Amino acid sequence: MENIQAYFESLKGKKVSVVGLGVSHRPLIALMCEKGLSVTAYDKKPMDELGEFGREFAAKGVSFVLGDGYLDRLDGDIIFKTPGMRGDLPAFERARAAGAVVTSEMEEFFKLCPCPIFAVTGSDGKTTSTTLISKFLSAQGKKCYLGGNIGTPLLPKIFEITPDDVAVVELSSFQLNDMHRSARTAVVTNVAPNHLDWHIDMDEYINAKKCIFKHQNSSGRLVLNYDNAITRAFAEEARGEVLWFSFKQPVPKGVYLNEDGMICVTDGVNVRTIMHRSLIRIIGDHNVENYMTAIAATLGYVEDDVIRTVAETFGGVEHRMEFVREVDGVKWYNDSIASSPTRVIAGLKAQTQKIIMLAGGYDKKIPFEPMVPYVLEKVKYLILTGATSEAIRSAIVSHPDYNPAELTIEMSPDWDYAIDHARAVAKPGDIVSLSPACASFDFFANFEKRGEYFKNKVHAF
Repeated sequence: MENIQAYFESLKGKKVSVVGLGVSHRPLIALMCEKGLSVTAYDKKPMDELGEFGREFAAKGVSFVLGDGYLDRLDGDIIFKTPGMRGDLPAFERARAAGAVVTSEMEEFFKLCPCPIFAVTGSDGKTTSTTLISKFLSAQGKKCYLGGNIGTPLLPKIFEITPDDVAVVELSSFQLNDMHRSARTAVVTNVAPNHLDWHIDMDEYINAKKCIFKHQNSSGRLVLNYDNAITRAFAEEARGEVLWFSFKQPVPKGVYLNEDGMICVTDGVNVRTIMHRSLIRIIGDHNVENYMTAIAATLGYVEDDVIRTVAETFGGVEHRMEFVREVDGVKWYNDSIASSPTRVIAGLKAQTQKIIMLAGGYDKKIPFEPMVPYVLEKVKYLILTGATSEAIRSAIVSHPDYNPAELTIEMSPDWDYAIDHARAVAKPGDIVSLSPACASFDFFANFEKRGEYFKNKVHAF
């Protein structure tokens, strides 16, 4: 606690600048105000669009630099950058040259956190894996702080956290790109092309993911996917213990699924079974992988019977193959998190019949060809909308196995029409899934808003 107090004392008399006034930075600004610090908030939005929280912060003495060109006036002693902004923007480079420290809420949390941190990243599966780790630890009796990219900023909670607690954080490549600290337990679920509209290239994306373990020492633990070629190569750069998980084969040390469907743990010599995969309430091979990921991360922290209890009771995370309702014999699923082809593939592999699928959205410059064979196998009616609809259609119709008699493709002007059209063509016994394969930003602020819109429409039927 003394270290935390000293940190905030060191900021007194300095100018603290917070760039980006999204949800994650609002508690941060409130904390800084509470500690009597001088805060300047920077955002492209004008004051009248900031609403009530803008007026509240102004009343607390926060200064604002707003509107077009707001970054041209950026200065400060310590600058908190929103994760969605690249750290090499000219405004940040100028600030560093002038002596400013450019950092992030998560970087400072890692610096100050008094308890063990479990951090998870990956192209797919990170939210469910992060949630499972927190549920395992909580069920074991630990007070667990869950946050990061999963939605809750943790630095504002820093005064509550004790050395006996645990923090479990999900980290995106945006957050990791500038990170100079790593968690004691670092997890990489997998790496596949993603966010190539933001990263310079695939190499930068991969290197961002490496930051989750790059700054570990010999006491660190790194959990990696044995079945993913990119993550498998990460082990060469690990400084601490490496544990693996595999859906396909035994691993040198870690967790794997055997041919009988049992989830097994090995220390390299001895093998013990935890449970059969059928005990897991949430469906899909990818969720079996998520369980193995979380088991590997918490080995030595959580007892086997706790894992089994969570498996039997946990119903899944919202927007991840979430069952919405059954209407007129048609089951509707919200898989809005499926914002990349690899996520769609995982969802389709879990389906036991051909489905009606809604897809499309913002273009992250990711190829759609890898998901086409799975679409051809598991989808009978595809409704496309958004900026990528033509690119997805083209990838499918150009595949040599495409047969228009087996897969109908419809183009929709918007999501409202797409959902209504799905209802019109669905028959009793059908499954309709929102599986976009793309980001939401052409129509929605984020995948959660897209999923909520879908659910509201379905509940209104």
